[in-house]
Amino acid sequence: MASAWWPCLILALLSGLAASGFPRSPSRPLGVVNGIEVYSTKISCKVTSRFAHNVVTTRAVNRADTAKEVSFDVELPKTAFITNFTLTIDGVTYPGNVKEKEVAKKQYEKAVSQGKTAGLVKASGRKLEKFTVSVNVAAGSKVTFELTYEELLKRHKGKYEMYLKVQPKQLVKHFEIEADIFEPQGISTLDAEASFITNDLLGSALTKSFSGRKGRVSFKPSMDQQRSCPTCTDSLLNGDFIITYDVNRESPANVQIVNGYFVHFFAPQGLPVVPKNVVFVIDVSGSMHGRKMEQTKDALLKILEDVKEDDYLNFILFSGDVTTWKDTLVQATPENIEEARTFVKNIDDQGMTNINDGLLRGISMLNKAREEHSVPERSTSIIIMLTDGDPNVGESRPEKIQENVRNAIGGKFPLYNLGFGNNLNYNFLESMALENHGLARRIYEDSDANLQLQGFYEEVANPLLTGVEVEYPENAIQDLTQSAYQHFYDGSEIVVAGRLLDEDMNNFKADVKGHGAINDLTFTEEVDMKEMEKALKEQDYIFGNYIERLWAYLTIEQLLEKRKNAHGEEKENLTAQALDLSLKYHFVTPLTSMVVTKPEDNEDQTAIADKPGEGPADTEVARSMAYLTSYQPPQTPYYYVDGDPHFIIQVPQRDDAICFNVDEDPGTVLRLIQDPITGLTVNGQIIGEKGGNSDSKTRKTYFGKLGIASAHMDFRMEVTPEKITLWSGAAQSTFSWLDTVTVTQDGLSVTINRKKNMVVSFGDGVTFVVVLHQVWKKHPVHQDFLGFYVVDSHRMSAQTHGLLGQFFHPFDFKVSDIHPGSDPTKPDATMVVKNHRLTVTRGSQKDYRKDASVGTKVACWFVHNNGQGLIDGVHSDYIVPNLF
Repeated sequence: MASAWWPCLILALLSGLAASGFPRSPSRPLGVVNGIEVYSTKISCKVTSRFAHNVVTTRAVNRADTAKEVSFDVELPKTAFITNFTLTIDGVTYPGNVKEKEVAKKQYEKAVSQGKTAGLVKASGRKLEKFTVSVNVAAGSKVTFELTYEELLKRHKGKYEMYLKVQPKQLVKHFEIEADIFEPQGISTLDAEASFITNDLLGSALTKSFSGRKGRVSFKPSMDQQRSCPTCTDSLLNGDFIITYDVNRESPANVQIVNGYFVHFFAPQGLPVVPKNVVFVIDVSGSMHGRKMEQTKDALLKILEDVKEDDYLNFILFSGDVTTWKDTLVQATPENIEEARTFVKNIDDQGMTNINDGLLRGISMLNKAREEHSVPERSTSIIIMLTDGDPNVGESRPEKIQENVRNAIGGKFPLYNLGFGNNLNYNFLESMALENHGLARRIYEDSDANLQLQGFYEEVANPLLTGVEVEYPENAIQDLTQSAYQHFYDGSEIVVAGRLLDEDMNNFKADVKGHGAINDLTFTEEVDMKEMEKALKEQDYIFGNYIERLWAYLTIEQLLEKRKNAHGEEKENLTAQALDLSLKYHFVTPLTSMVVTKPEDNEDQTAIADKPGEGPADTEVARSMAYLTSYQPPQTPYYYVDGDPHFIIQVPQRDDAICFNVDEDPGTVLRLIQDPITGLTVNGQIIGEKGGNSDSKTRKTYFGKLGIASAHMDFRMEVTPEKITLWSGAAQSTFSWLDTVTVTQDGLSVTINRKKNMVVSFGDGVTFVVVLHQVWKKHPVHQDFLGFYVVDSHRMSAQTHGLLGQFFHPFDFKVSDIHPGSDPTKPDATMVVKNHRLTVTRGSQKDYRKDASVGTKVACWFVHNNGQGLIDGVHSDYIVPNLF
């Protein structure tokens, strides 16, 4: 799961002054406060593949006749790293330098001891840090402040969010927010809204557009549009400006490679939700009394509305001792949910805080449910704890509680810790969650605390995969970021980055494996490096080595997380690695600071920016063509239907083949295979040409839809040229032909090879291949269609029937009297088969298993009249009412 939902850009431009609260003179020029005019403020955000590079520039001039102090304040996300700050006074630029924290600290302390002011970054509210710097500007002089920071946007509830906090505190002649977004997958949605301005006014100052891979948002209010009223001189720009977007997800994964670094984004859609076993461990000690308890109960009642009927749950309350709602996990049936609501409404606060026993009871309950098989086999367990204080009864040593919890969970499921308010040891909660594959979240004591709790639950409410592992070719990569995740939650995204050992490789393959609600899945993404180079030629739109910087950002972020739970030599190594990368890539992280030395009365003055803590190729061919070598030994009969629709029956005894066509109206469904013993059926629906040519002599028809079903497995699959839909019971999964994915469940394997074919195997001994034929989209007559090949049928029973299935049993034929036919290139002959004497014609059809566009010629004897005499009965006997 993406570890946080913080947005890209949270900016407040408080370019106001110490004297900005003074009464305004009616004769004072517009935009001038206490002699200082902030005449330009520009926020420029370039986002490339979720990696945001943001530059905030403010320009001011001192219109007074004496020196004045100008302040520059910017609020930015806690998850961002400042990468640069420059100060330009009268054309002279003073750059910032990122240094190791201890080195910077000494420089800073020296400046402070000499009575000089210093700029600092301080925590500001829930998601923000405030960067502040002040400088004296001589009369008539100009000053420019420029702050740059970068971060990787995390996907949260299905979208990326760029959140700008705007607060210039005065009218600004040139005020502009400009966001350029470049996403190689293509942008699917883009929106912008502002909390401080009506939609009518926003509409005239805002432009937004996106097409293909590029998106742009521009907000440029004039001086008049900035006024809080038509005659006012103060600004209404005070609040949130939010940009949200998402990308196209035709394929679940996307790999991008630039200059030897790669990034792999993974966010599949259309998968059924994995059922959850969730235990809520709730602090009901005396400190939760009043509003906190009421908000917690409100949130739990709302969460109960969202719990799915397949889920199992329980509530554990801890104060001085521990009480439970039920002795074991119970299914979320409507009756149980109603009972749970009554229980939650009656929760009362009392006594002390026994975190240790509360957590251990919850963990034991989840472990027991799994051991006793009282929860579904394919379900996942989650424990969510909420507390507002430190442990003070029972086991109260944080390190001992951590050890107990770690040993009890044993890496089997994640622990999420929610810390309510500020009077608690947040570092302890975070450390305990991180070492158990979860995360901690602070719940702020505010009127919306219940919504914060609910919002967190929504993030983890819909696991689509568990045990996710991302794999790359051996010995092809190095310096890989985290590549194993306990859960993938709907609406989030897994991001893995690394370096290629060989920059000259021709193609690159990535596999993502995970356990779904009904089967195990393998998603494969293959990248042609030459194609990738072409696609990234739009470098003018991209800021340089963005993937390398994205890799460095993600690596530092993950090293710092690991460091929170490390000790001794391990901690030293993690610190050294994160520090090296922070200095190399010029990031202000918790290990570094940025020092800016600026002129002050002809002496140097030092400002410091600090980061506050929370405080307390061949493989492609081998893979997609595996069935050709595995399933095509000589003398193995195979059967297929492809093209118009042409049925081909290969007869190994004769080293020859028989073929026939079926001419039927579009919409007709034909039974291809039916086996009452194995329970397997395959049916196909016919489609016609575009515009519906009705002349049966010249029209062409194809299979446009296939239905494959196993009655014994309660499994169905519908295949069209657009998508593949699987049902296991009532649970549904949908894939497109742009996926490369392997789905496995007991006795079944389905592999989709992107835009080529699909291999379906039922155990060892039944394998079908569906070939995708794509025609030119603007073709006046033809449309996309499917071919169906049986490459292994030896486990099908002797009772199998259908247009193809009846030939799975050995049969023989004899051909004699070969003589010229009406077409001199195609001789006629007499065939004796199934006690019928037929006139047949020598011809050929194409086998498209190797290549859907070219095909291989297969010589065969053509049986006329819809196969009459060869097939049992007549072809209309095989018409069925629907696909299943």
